[in-house]
Amino acid sequence: MNNYGRIPKNHDLDYLGLKNIGSAFWNLTPAELVEETIVLGMGSMSNTGALAIETGKFTGRSPKDRFIVEDDITKDTVWWGDINIKFDSDAFDKLYDRMCAYLTGKEVYVKDAAICDDPRYKVPVRVVTELPWSNMFVENMFLRLNNEEIENAEPEWNIVCVPNFKAVPEVDGTRQANFAVINFSRKMAIIGGTGYTGEIKKGMFSVLNFILPHEKNVLAMHCSANVGKNGDAAIFFGLSGTGKTTLSSDPERGLIGDDEHGWSEDSVFNFEGGCYAKTIDLSEESEPEIYRAIKFGAILENIVFKEGSSIPDYSNSSKTENTRVSYPIHHIENAVSPSRGGVPKNVFFLTADAFGVLPPISKLTPAQASYHFISGYTAKVAGTEEGVTEPQTAFSACFGAPFMPLHPGVYAEMLAKKIESSGANVWLVNTGWSGGAYGTGDRIKLKYTRAMIHAALDGGFDNVGYQDHEVFGLAVPNNCPNVPDEILNPRNTWDDKDAYDRKANLLAGKFVQNFKKFESGVTEEILNAAPKVRENA
Repeated sequence: MNNYGRIPKNHDLDYLGLKNIGSAFWNLTPAELVEETIVLGMGSMSNTGALAIETGKFTGRSPKDRFIVEDDITKDTVWWGDINIKFDSDAFDKLYDRMCAYLTGKEVYVKDAAICDDPRYKVPVRVVTELPWSNMFVENMFLRLNNEEIENAEPEWNIVCVPNFKAVPEVDGTRQANFAVINFSRKMAIIGGTGYTGEIKKGMFSVLNFILPHEKNVLAMHCSANVGKNGDAAIFFGLSGTGKTTLSSDPERGLIGDDEHGWSEDSVFNFEGGCYAKTIDLSEESEPEIYRAIKFGAILENIVFKEGSSIPDYSNSSKTENTRVSYPIHHIENAVSPSRGGVPKNVFFLTADAFGVLPPISKLTPAQASYHFISGYTAKVAGTEEGVTEPQTAFSACFGAPFMPLHPGVYAEMLAKKIESSGANVWLVNTGWSGGAYGTGDRIKLKYTRAMIHAALDGGFDNVGYQDHEVFGLAVPNNCPNVPDEILNPRNTWDDKDAYDRKANLLAGKFVQNFKKFESGVTEEILNAAPKVRENA
């Protein structure tokens, strides 16, 4: 085996079973990884200097093909089911042995990095990848090590990512050819059959979502976070497409991170060292911070260039709606370093309500906060998935169920305690539709959403009157600086008020139905925070 690059003292991959690989390229720089990708014909450069690649068949995660090995660590702690799917320990060993055999004589790329930007919780990680751009994704998204740290790297967790290795379900125990499997006993995650880079970062997010609450009393969160000039931190929960990245990238506030964080007794800290943003319909006018971050060192995934040029066409979704860019967090001018802040003073739950029912902003009681956190609601719009012809509800517990190995009640209880001890305000923000459902109404303007969030952060709602939403019981402010009063109450924006009432009742019923699976594990107070469904509406 030949070794190249910045090589640590402990550079033997035998402990991973990788004894017969060809060459190992250790800790290559972004420039070297870009060069490797282009020379191998795997990518090209955009007009801004970003590397453009294609992830292949999979342009998004495959949740049904993500597994956790059942062992003495996990068997009585993981919330098993359709989200956390059991995988046999012996089957893991055999599958991994076949991956190692596949890599015989092949080149691999090795990156030493870390996760958790708080020295008390930092986890050293070593990532071995088949493809150079997968390794560059790790360079962008995990915490980067300096030369001294690389030289003395001792990984606690290992990831092996081999997109071109395909499992054989009847042999390997997988559902299909692609897979992502986490093994807590071996402290290893393996990924095969898919080039989608998000599987790498979400694999380690799942790991942290297990070990931090279970072992460190730190709440792991699928959220973005930023901090004001006075040190007031804010966190933004939300599923993909609700605005986590966009709304946390605020020129008036320092960015802590855009996706994955921990809340300890005295701080909120980023798990990552970069951002992974959607680029569909991206423009400099609407999202200037993200737009300007797409330069050398960034990786564009599955975008289409304008004909005859190297200029990305961000409006083109012919390959996928889930076009993406990854970039190191320092590409955002106002990112804070290290990536952490104080205890959050404001907590935002973001939802893109395609039914046009929820207020653009409302203040939640502690019980409502727990209810909506466990619910984790957003909506899919027509046309984004085959067969979706009208808005559909999407509930994901804790706004990130696919990455949560523990029961949602564990995370909800921790969040409630932290909100109570910190005195944080909790807000539900609808970044979706107003004046009607998707197809009839209009998407709430980003400038209005930003104005409402600024008002919440700056105390602009402290001395305004509130009215309770008739169905959801949410406290809706009567006015907000730089926002028309008439859009704050969603019913006022509908021409047909009866149609609004019917749609609100319909959505309320979906909330109640979804929550039935959690009823046995929550308090009466949280149950009473449910929306009120009218039987004859």
